Amino acid sequence: MKWSEICIHTTEEAIEPVTGILYEAGAGGVVIEDSQDFQKDQSADNGTVFDLDPNDFPAEGVNVKAYLPVNSFLGETVEEIKQSLNNLLLYDIDPGENLLTFSEHNEEEWATAWKKYYRPVDVGSRFTITPTWIDYRSDRSQRELIELDPGMAFGTGTHPTTVLCIEALEKYMTPDAKVLDVGTGTGVLSIAAAKLGAKNVLAVDLDQVAVQSSRLNIKLNKVQDIVSVRQNNLADRIEPGFDLIVGNLLAELVIRLAEEGAASKLNADGVLIVSGIINTKRNQVWKTLSATGFRIIDEKKKGDWVALVARKVS
Repeated sequence: MKWSEICIHTTEEAIEPVTGILYEAGAGGVVIEDSQDFQKDQSADNGTVFDLDPNDFPAEGVNVKAYLPVNSFLGETVEEIKQSLNNLLLYDIDPGENLLTFSEHNEEEWATAWKKYYRPVDVGSRFTITPTWIDYRSDRSQRELIELDPGMAFGTGTHPTTVLCIEALEKYMTPDAKVLDVGTGTGVLSIAAAKLGAKNVLAVDLDQVAVQSSRLNIKLNKVQDIVSVRQNNLADRIEPGFDLIVGNLLAELVIRLAEEGAASKLNADGVLIVSGIINTKRNQVWKTLSATGFRIIDEKKKGDWVALVARKVS
């Protein structure tokens, strides 16, 4: 079977919405080629050197690559993708060059080629995140492994927004906490919370693919007795009683989560950790949280991304 590789050259800000557009179009997989990743020092703290090919990365910006089967509907699907990309401007998201290009691949090539982009990475002060297909062993006893197989769900746990969330979890999660992970994706934040001592974690995502992926990863990391997963739209119809809510979401979804009563889901002095916020949306999110029952207690930044930590106002 042949697959069409659709490559969209865009911005850091637009990675997640562009990825969402491609999955909605029926993409069978997504690869993120970020120029900032290649420009970073490719040597890990443990001395491992990663041999990355500069030809796999754009000179600037980000390439988001998706794979669609070559069939009679491909032309219509591409036009729908183009329209959705153009509509990003209506939401004040800068798509940058927004250049869309094509190439064809055999299924066998696609099934293995994307794995070369993922490698073990230290995240926060406690964890090393590693793909399941790498036999990774570390003699650094202070670090715990989180093994991930993203499947067709977005993310390998190493995007700056995920890293910011994990760093905040390390700092603000209390032992035996009851945690809600909104928009869980691959389940990496729920796994981290469980390994940090959460009593129980509820992981939710609207995307059924993400629900299946997170269940797989939760079992791989042997935390299924602590973490449960279900399909859900943000925190809709979820009973209150959480000590901490974490959400790696777009700014627009963080705002919606707050406006729809995130504070009511938390116990007294409960903590909300939110990331996925591009710098240009930071003030808007801050104002919304402050107006919906929260007090900002911390802010973390990586590149163009911001994470906010807020406490419920009693």
